[in-house]
Amino acid sequence: MLLAGCGSGDEAKDGEGSADRAGDKAPSSQSASPDAAPEKGTHEVTLEVGGTGKVAVMYNAASSGFEEQSLPWALTETVELTAAEQRVGYLVTAVPGTITAADGSLQQAPCVIKVDGKKVADNNAGKNPKGCTFTIKG
Repeated sequence: MLLAGCGSGDEAKDGEGSADRAGDKAPSSQSASPDAAPEKGTHEVTLEVGGTGKVAVMYNAASSGFEEQSLPWALTETVELTAAEQRVGYLVTAVPGTITAADGSLQQAPCVIKVDGKKVADNNAGKNPKGCTFTIKG
């Protein structure tokens, strides 16, 4: 009896026990068909930064980074939200560095965020220095 209790505790601590079994059951209970609509909580996110030249871009979607990119630049990823993230939201961002505008001044590179093909945020062609952010829910 004591041995069974220890075995259950170790599985929970390792993160392998019931969580893996639940994960193993999920694919068998769902049918994946190429024509099926995306599952709730799964979204295609596209981050775009316009302009020419190279600029540092800080971004967060399914992955995150802060790297120098050649412009124009785009990243498309599938973001899968947990149940909690579906309720409270998941922040996606694209914050580009500065480029030289047509008048010779420096301004932030223009950015756009699209979720499931729909434009949900932009930085007003680089006029908003905060970049592009959007909170996905559901």
